[in-house]
Amino acid sequence: MLEVDTYHIPVELQQRISGEQAYQYRIVPFKEENGSVFFYSDTLEPEALSQELLIFLGYAVTIEQIDTDVLNTYLSTNFRKAFDNEKQTFTYTQDFLEKILLTAKAIGSSDIHFEPFENRCRIRFRLDGKLKEQYSIAKDEYPVIINKIKNQANLDISQNRLPQDGRITVKTQTDEFDIRVSTLPTLDGESIVLRILSKDTSNIHLDQLGFTEKELQIYKEGVRNPNGIVLISGPTGSGKTTTLYATLKLLNKTDTKILTIEDPIEYTLEGVMQMQLKEEIGLNFETALKTFLRQDPDIIMVGEIRDVKTANMAIRAALTGHLVLSTIHTNSAWGTISRLIDMGVPAHLIASTLNLSVAQRLVRKLCIHCKKEMPVEKDTFPINYKVPKEIKKHYTPQGCSHCYHTGYLGRKAIYELLPITKDLTVHIKNNETQIDQYLEEKRIKQLSDQAIHLIQMGETSVDDVFALLANK
Repeated sequence: MLEVDTYHIPVELQQRISGEQAYQYRIVPFKEENGSVFFYSDTLEPEALSQELLIFLGYAVTIEQIDTDVLNTYLSTNFRKAFDNEKQTFTYTQDFLEKILLTAKAIGSSDIHFEPFENRCRIRFRLDGKLKEQYSIAKDEYPVIINKIKNQANLDISQNRLPQDGRITVKTQTDEFDIRVSTLPTLDGESIVLRILSKDTSNIHLDQLGFTEKELQIYKEGVRNPNGIVLISGPTGSGKTTTLYATLKLLNKTDTKILTIEDPIEYTLEGVMQMQLKEEIGLNFETALKTFLRQDPDIIMVGEIRDVKTANMAIRAALTGHLVLSTIHTNSAWGTISRLIDMGVPAHLIASTLNLSVAQRLVRKLCIHCKKEMPVEKDTFPINYKVPKEIKKHYTPQGCSHCYHTGYLGRKAIYELLPITKDLTVHIKNNETQIDQYLEEKRIKQLSDQAIHLIQMGETSVDDVFALLANK
């Protein structure tokens, strides 16, 4: 146990943090040296705590571990207890919202969820596609946060019975990003979800998304055709929009005019004419496409094909010499074609205009610092999945300070590419429902094949791609 003569610390060090922060993070500052503030803590993960405090406090932090009883004495001696251990809540401070936003952006979170319950409000971050609880605040403090968010998003503070949507722009010394705000009335109050939209596309490149060398060549050939349609399918949050923006960056030349209609505009691209969807005034994908054709574009990007009218307009644009890029909600590359036929699009038009059908998913990457090797057991894989004989082991997530105790760090896209060849057009025109034999003959890798490869390489876990394998 650390021996000390006194538990009092200088006032100037006390002012470095609030009482809420001291009890929330279980830290006490005890000296400042060479631009770094030194804190006592009983944490078992000093490195992770240092990283989080650096983001929150904005200055260098060094953690020195001490006994829990000693730390409690330091806390009670120097700080008023604002933290309620039983309810797991802490008092709201004026800069708390800003710290939440900056922390979420810094660690790569895509969404922030504010969720009210009977006695508290839960705040969760979506990190690598999964939600993780970060904070919990007292219920009576929640209206202050709601009103601040609504004010910044230009929403009606007095309206709490109907959903509202808005937008916030956050500017820092080094970054600028937008936040899409969505409110939803619930039993215990308004739930709010903040979607972080980065304006920076400098790190978005096709060759860094997860394509293999062969897949990238096939994809580039599909999008470099002067006309036709390229469709990217997958569920919400599978990275379709990022792939489209990376494609636009590739195609964005001084001799090419590109028009987009999006909902929402997630990134801004210099040299590309981007339009925001506004259904409340009649500006939908179909009407935008009609106008686009009068604007002499070379390439058109439609955020999503949702109905037969939009699909028919996209086909019309392709037939008149334009390249059309869009997304659609299906489970596979061949499923996109089936979906278009189900919408009522004639099979012969699909066969003559579709250049490439792509299906994609985002797979979480195991943290290289804490993943654990395990033998393959009978119940490791789905019952109906035929496990390749060469797979004798797999890796499972554990959690450490590097991955915020999730077991995963970052994500990687996997793709299923289906080029529309002359052979395939025959299957399309015949309205066939199963083409497994064709895919096998052409050695076209499906999403499940890509997933099992990542398991074999130790890059992801069976649990993270279980659904893909089960639906094989």
